[in-house]
Amino acid sequence: MTLHTDAVAVLDGWVAPTEAEELLRKEFLAHLADHDDAMWRACVPGHLTATTAVLSHDGEKILLTLHPKAGMWLPMGGHCEPGDTSLAAVALREAWEESGIEGLTLLPGPLALDRHEVWCHPPRCWHLDVEYGAIAPPEAEAVISDESLDLRWYPLARIPEPTDDATRRLARRARAVLRGEPLEQLA
Repeated sequence: MTLHTDAVAVLDGWVAPTEAEELLRKEFLAHLADHDDAMWRACVPGHLTATTAVLSHDGEKILLTLHPKAGMWLPMGGHCEPGDTSLAAVALREAWEESGIEGLTLLPGPLALDRHEVWCHPPRCWHLDVEYGAIAPPEAEAVISDESLDLRWYPLARIPEPTDDATRRLARRARAVLRGEPLEQLA
């Protein structure tokens, strides 16, 4: 199965918890149908990416990176690479690369979808972001990567500014899945 085929299967099977995300799901699928290269950074006007909210083992904290280009506290995430075989694998690889934490456990997902403008191809380009959650092992120690200005654990109730609503939503949903709660309650 190719990464493109996996993305179609994942999005075909995903039940969006909100009307807005259902529209995004359909938009992402249309983009995949129209662009054979939709998984790759070179695809304009946008491409699929994967983001992962890394939570502490007890679900009380989230690990956030101070993104150098966005200037905001965000979860781990990024572009697909040629060796990737699935969106879930992209999500886990990006989380590991940006956190340095071995033994992350990916939660069943995706948990959310987000579309945001980025700087890949000026003047305008979009990330069609498929978002996941992962749990760090107890006593995990994060290691800052070259892709970050800073990396810190924050209580979910006190996610710092500047950030965005997508980060807060993903954190809530990851904790809900960890606790066995349905996403529909967090729409």
